[in-house]
Amino acid sequence: MSRKVNCIKLGREAEGLTIPPMPGPKGQWLFENVSQEAWQMWLQHQTRLINEKHLSLIEPEARKYLAEQMEKFLKGESYDQAEGYVPENK
Repeated sequence: MSRKVNCIKLGREAEGLTIPPMPGPKGQWLFENVSQEAWQMWLQHQTRLINEKHLSLIEPEARKYLAEQMEKFLKGESYDQAEGYVPENK
């Protein structure tokens, strides 16, 4: 049986994550407030940011930047876009 959460990104009830995506309080907050669908959306966006901005996850500044962008993305605030990304027409 799947677990439901009131997803902060989608603004509706949706299937929750199966485990916290990271350790600590931030991971627990994500587990309780972000759906699987929204998390997958973030992972895709994060990948575009890493690729387009040539981020190295070894660098603390890059990890801090991605953490800030994740917060903005999931909370529906204004967040950075990958400059070369054009969404598909469905």
